[in-house]
Amino acid sequence: MIRGGAASIGGDSANGGAANRSASTDAEFAASNGAGDPSPATTGNGSGNGSAATVANGWPATHGRRVRSRASTRSRTNEVARHERVVLRPKAPPRQHRTVHRDLLTDVAALALALGAGVAIARLTGSSVDGIAWLAMFSTLTLALLAAQGSYRPRNGMQLLDAARTIIGASAVAAMTVGFARLVVVPGSGVSSAVLREWVLVVAFLIAGRAAIKMRARRRVGSPTVIIGAGWVGHLVAHRLLDRPQMGLRPVGFVDASPMDIGEVEGCPVLGSPSELEAVVRSNSIEHAIVSFSEASHAEELEMLRRLRNLGVSVSVIPRLFEDTPDRMTVERVGGLPLLSIHPSHPRGWQFKIKYGIDRLVAAAAILAVSPVMLVAAVGTLLTAGRPIFFRQRRVGLDGREFEMLKFRTMVDGGQKKVSMAEIEEALRRGLGPGGVEGEDRRTRFGRLLRRTAIDELPQLFNVLRGDMSLVGPRPERDHIAAELRESVYRYADRDRVKSGITGWAQVNGLRGRTSLADRVEWDNYYIDNWSLWLDFKIALMTSVALVRDAFD
Repeated sequence: MIRGGAASIGGDSANGGAANRSASTDAEFAASNGAGDPSPATTGNGSGNGSAATVANGWPATHGRRVRSRASTRSRTNEVARHERVVLRPKAPPRQHRTVHRDLLTDVAALALALGAGVAIARLTGSSVDGIAWLAMFSTLTLALLAAQGSYRPRNGMQLLDAARTIIGASAVAAMTVGFARLVVVPGSGVSSAVLREWVLVVAFLIAGRAAIKMRARRRVGSPTVIIGAGWVGHLVAHRLLDRPQMGLRPVGFVDASPMDIGEVEGCPVLGSPSELEAVVRSNSIEHAIVSFSEASHAEELEMLRRLRNLGVSVSVIPRLFEDTPDRMTVERVGGLPLLSIHPSHPRGWQFKIKYGIDRLVAAAAILAVSPVMLVAAVGTLLTAGRPIFFRQRRVGLDGREFEMLKFRTMVDGGQKKVSMAEIEEALRRGLGPGGVEGEDRRTRFGRLLRRTAIDELPQLFNVLRGDMSLVGPRPERDHIAAELRESVYRYADRDRVKSGITGWAQVNGLRGRTSLADRVEWDNYYIDNWSLWLDFKIALMTSVALVRDAFD
């Protein structure tokens, strides 16, 4: 099993699954503000501030109190007109734009090294050396395709796996195009091998360059970021950014004329009101701004965006319907009015039928491949824990249907203690999910080994083969606990739109064991709404890497 926030196969019965900082912070934030019982809700209307109506994702159903002075109230109506008369001097491009130049220069250097290596290898092996014109065409076309796919646009926290996918696809298209052109212009038997060699080297050097950038970025302090709007959503954004420094954004405070009285985020005070925006940006060296929800009017928010752009600050905007905004979107124009069309996945569509078919084929192949490991685990379980070899438990999966999930037994008999159920109920009251070692630790030494390496979860391949589960999906919960969570956790029932998985997006993001239920449900529904075969592959790869790392810890 994966511990301490790493990925996991089977995040519900992990050994020592302490919550990571993200989950514990969000849980404490919710608990301290009366969010112990999340409930379905909307996020307000019109120029909402994140406090109109009940708030979702585990946020409290009570209204926060806005703190506003009379002076700020009187001055709000004059702010727009006053700032329209201010002439601002743009400052140097923010770090986001500088990183774009860095990425482009890194790719150019990597391409030069790759092609140089290709020429050197060709000479050492006695192969034909391609003309400089073809090599330059290959490099130029690769860069153009990467640019067309958005690799050199300002982005926050792009993962290395996603960058590698883009590099492989763009360079493959470039290699095929140049290779076809060479066959037409200069027919020869060595063209295909030369193109393949160049493509492999280009992919290797480009990915290595991006990996070096990521490693260096981990040691760098993120761009100073201000959040416009100190409501519930603004505070949640601040917590998330603090817990995920790999995003490259470091929140330093809020700008709001009437911040909600909901406590403080460590290191993120209210820096001022919109009328003090220029002073806040300059005194804190702000490079990026996130526009959240506040009581500011549409005109005031629009005016702040323009002032931020004039100050050279890059801007991100949280959409009003952010809970149902998937990654797949298209923007169309009706005159000057943008229309964002959302394209979530369809769990009842043919794509998921293909997914479930692939699941069964892969599960059958995996059972054959790991059968020696399962045989050793079965014998070890029999010798250390006795019969039965398998632990069977009722879980809830697709459409709320119950099934019997299999695991290798890792504990001796003794039955679940009352203290264990009390611990689960206490965790649920605090907004944390069940998991880890519940009650008395009855694991055998061999059972601890099975859990640490996740071998105890391998029998779930038979669940996948039978059609009860998928390889990747939301982790299934026990029947009696799932019934309670459907009533108390916002969008928990939406997880049942797909089959449960052996591993999932929430697990590889550290949300396993005693971690925030609201966060776990949020990530599970993100996975469903944005599902693709690539996302499944990425989750499987992240899980494998984390399991290997955890096995040697």
